[in-house]
Amino acid sequence: RSFKTKEQFIFKKYLMKKPDNIWHPFTQMKTDTNTLLITKTKGVSLFDDLGKEYIDANSSWWVNVHGHSHPYIGKAINDQFNTLDHVIFAGVKHPKAIELSRRISDILPEKLEKVFFSDDGSTSVEVALKMVIQFHHNNNVDKKRIVALSGAYHGDTFGAMSLGERGYFNEPFEPYFFDIECLDFPKNETDNHFIEQAKEIFAKGDVCALIVEPLVQGSSGMRMYSVEQLESLMKLAKKHEILIIFDEVMTGWGRTGKLFALDHLNIHPDIVCLSKGLTGGTLPLGLTVASEKIYNAFLSDDKKKALLHGHSFTGNALACAAACASLDLFEEKQTWDNVKNIVYKHHLFKEEVQKDEMVSKVRQTGTILAIEIKIEQESGYFVGIRDLAYDFFIENGILLRPLGNVIFINPPYCISSDQLDYIYSKIQLFLDKIRN
Repeated sequence: RSFKTKEQFIFKKYLMKKPDNIWHPFTQMKTDTNTLLITKTKGVSLFDDLGKEYIDANSSWWVNVHGHSHPYIGKAINDQFNTLDHVIFAGVKHPKAIELSRRISDILPEKLEKVFFSDDGSTSVEVALKMVIQFHHNNNVDKKRIVALSGAYHGDTFGAMSLGERGYFNEPFEPYFFDIECLDFPKNETDNHFIEQAKEIFAKGDVCALIVEPLVQGSSGMRMYSVEQLESLMKLAKKHEILIIFDEVMTGWGRTGKLFALDHLNIHPDIVCLSKGLTGGTLPLGLTVASEKIYNAFLSDDKKKALLHGHSFTGNALACAAACASLDLFEEKQTWDNVKNIVYKHHLFKEEVQKDEMVSKVRQTGTILAIEIKIEQESGYFVGIRDLAYDFFIENGILLRPLGNVIFINPPYCISSDQLDYIYSKIQLFLDKIRN
């Protein structure tokens, strides 16, 4: 086979060699050998090097809310590249960052006004941690304890890992974590044991902050709890003057049926962490949005009281342009019609699939549908049925990464009813396969 173009030559020289040099995330490289080579994306579809099409049922790690290669976002990135690609963000600003910061504060509740830029979800959480810790330090208040929910996942940097479930992904690193207080995750929508735990912990008067994934815990299996339970916890935190952090990295951008999970509540946090769907899934960007109260604690003649944190690509103009274009799309009626259709279709399938004897639980919040498969051993991320399910769906043209024995659908909003029906039918076929 002759190669007439540079692209063909590069494909021959680098892509056709096996094995390649990639060390994949969340992957046991010795045993996970069935790696896809995706060469093209469009809408809800991924195409491999042989031309096979896959439905991206989990939005490529929950980021691609509007669909792949969206022309409107692509044009915004290209136009920005031709004007200003990147510039240092310490002591410098640019128009797209100004626009994004103002638009974000406009769509968040009042008092969430100050926007700090970073690179991804984990770093947005790290920034939030530094904000709440230094807030008390700058105010000479001795509050150092942080409270989270059991089963939490807030990222893979060390501060974020310290907030998450122990003995899960992070066992080798636990000696280096700082200690936190963990509240039991509610067993059901009427379980308020965690409120009693919080009362005891909060009463000690040394809690710096409470951090939660609002309404849905993502990586622990799309576990869900109610607005009423979350509001009860927040009321208690506010009574004890405890700062509240919402990790909306996954729950933001329409996933719960509203733009943010906090839009379901009558009480609001002091800090919100945003990423994933922020740029429509095109470029990495994290935002940590704080109240004026927190921001003011860093204003001083003493330069050491500033928030001394930053990243090389903080406020990257291309990412900001993508985020602004994504916000434009969220202002379109069609986007929310698509969201409503997914919510409705998920509800119908939930009513049907929860009758299956192979299913132990079915959960839905907004566009997130989680189906917990009944297994003999304890549920968990590393149970063997996960690999069986993953391979089955790949064979059937669906990229869907189960969380252990939890199959979940969290698709791009441009997915069609027919494509959703196809996914549902293959889930039922998989249940039949393991039943037999």
